[in-house]
Amino acid sequence: MFGALTVLFILLGLAVGATLLGAAVGPTLIESRCDLSLLKPVNLGTNSFVAAQDNSLLGTIPAKKNRQQLTLAQISPWLPKATVAIEDRRFWQHGALDYAGIARAALADLQSGRSAQGASTLTQQLAKNLYIGKPSRTLGRKLKEACLAMRLADKLPKRSILARYLNVVYYGNQAYGVGAAAQTYFSKRASQLTVVQAALIAGLPQAPTAYDPFRDPKAALARRNEVLDAMLKNRALKPAAWRFARHQPLRLTPGSLYKTIHEPYFFGYVDQQLVAQYGQQIVESGGLRVRTTIDPVLQRLAQRTIAAHLPSKTDPASALVAIDPRNGRLRAMAIDVPSGERLQFNLATQGQRQAGSSFKPFTLAAVLEHGTSLYSYFSGPSQMTIPDPRCQDGYHQPWDVHNNADETEGTMNLIDATANSVNTIFAQLVTQVGPPAVVRMAHRLGIQSTLRPVCSITLGTQAVSPLEMTTAYATFANRGLRHEPQAIESVRKANGEVVPFQQSKPQVALSPEIADEVTFALEAVTQKGTGTAAAIGRPIAGKTGTAENYVDAWFCGYVPQLATCVWVGYPHREQPMNYVEGYAPVYGGTIPALIWHGFMSQGLAKTPVENFVSPSGSQPQGSYYTQPPSSYPTTSTSTR
Repeated sequence: MFGALTVLFILLGLAVGATLLGAAVGPTLIESRCDLSLLKPVNLGTNSFVAAQDNSLLGTIPAKKNRQQLTLAQISPWLPKATVAIEDRRFWQHGALDYAGIARAALADLQSGRSAQGASTLTQQLAKNLYIGKPSRTLGRKLKEACLAMRLADKLPKRSILARYLNVVYYGNQAYGVGAAAQTYFSKRASQLTVVQAALIAGLPQAPTAYDPFRDPKAALARRNEVLDAMLKNRALKPAAWRFARHQPLRLTPGSLYKTIHEPYFFGYVDQQLVAQYGQQIVESGGLRVRTTIDPVLQRLAQRTIAAHLPSKTDPASALVAIDPRNGRLRAMAIDVPSGERLQFNLATQGQRQAGSSFKPFTLAAVLEHGTSLYSYFSGPSQMTIPDPRCQDGYHQPWDVHNNADETEGTMNLIDATANSVNTIFAQLVTQVGPPAVVRMAHRLGIQSTLRPVCSITLGTQAVSPLEMTTAYATFANRGLRHEPQAIESVRKANGEVVPFQQSKPQVALSPEIADEVTFALEAVTQKGTGTAAAIGRPIAGKTGTAENYVDAWFCGYVPQLATCVWVGYPHREQPMNYVEGYAPVYGGTIPALIWHGFMSQGLAKTPVENFVSPSGSQPQGSYYTQPPSSYPTTSTSTR
């Protein structure tokens, strides 16, 4: 251990050397021990703040140390006064080192027989925080600290040194710097601190744990009054103000700025995108100001709409994702778990559930791309056995497909087959193009989950997320041009540089003509098919989806300016939704379509009505009839 007495002897020795060998030798001997240009400051980190599109705060991504960079003008004038009074009362008079202070501390050490007082100036403490971090208390370190302090004093004016100190010193409870300390202890900006509050904060750096006001209010109060006494002695306070301040209670208001996160699920997705682009180290170091693409009006509307349709605590959960098809920007990502449980995963981005018939448009797109017309006619029996080897199960049995409620749909074209979601017709379609073609189409449109090339894929038996489904439907809305979902609009780095978030280039997933045909068929779903509950009095296209046994229910749809998918289901297991809010059972055309309707009708109220591009030949010129393959046995029996 090296106290003030040791340091005094070192400096006295240097002073003698300076007298004998020349006045410049002492400082030269110290300053020769370091070079600021060769040292990299310790990475202290600052918090990153994430905002919605209108700059309203969504939350904070904490650095490893809570910290917010401020100028002296952004700090209450009481805080520098209190800090100088208790830490370095001759700060404005001495240089980098306070020789008088060192002598005074050395005398106290001699009288007590131990290292009783410190003698570091604020400049030395800043040097230690910036360049040394957590050192051992060695003679070499003390000399290096003194050297660095001299270098800083040569380089920076006093006000800059004080400002930097106030921004890096540790105030306890993971608060580094006065900005974080003001929020942590009083829930206010540093500029708003009163003299009483400033005195409490200024007293913490010497022993943040011992003086922690949350753990030991009495010790914190005593330390605060010690600071007030120092301010009186240093003439920073007049006697009347000192007496008044000393009689004030602590009046702590624990802050939540660094703990409260609005829209936590979307917030976590933003955090993941930041790490993916900038790396874990930069995000942890912090200092980022992130502006997201989320529209807070649409976000609140999505949350309210879901809650209105699923009000009971026993109701299933729901996720809603809305994307602007023209650029891929996420406008809303709402997740509601009526039980109040905070899930450990994001249902919108990580929830993997069966899409049911909402997956059928991907098969339709693949078939149309391979040359089949929307006006090709197929028979839709209630049940169909397909012996195609590609469709056999693990026991080499033919694929047995049933329509919903075993209903016979008759003969119809692909528009009506899509509108009525006829399983047996889509089973025939997947055998036409082959399951791998459907997998490729789904991936091109925006599905990223691993998909197995099996015939049942056309019925949505494989797991996907609401975000993926919304991306794919947004690709239809954008006439085949796919944008990857974008949650971040811009990032301001710690150095002040504002950079747009690097978005991947749009990809042509589907020709505009084929996309327009799919949209044309999906319009029929909402006009005369299973999705009429979603109608909002303007052109829309969409598709319902219901997994087997009603464990998942979907409605995905769009207008040219906005694509939205709604999923409803129980989050932890595939539990049948046999009776929910009067619906027995829940399928895509019920609660999901109604949530979609409520969200889109209000969310688009001020958005101009746009028509979809009509596909060429959308009105059939002499419809033609195509029989299903003769090898497929069919039956017309029906029960409901």
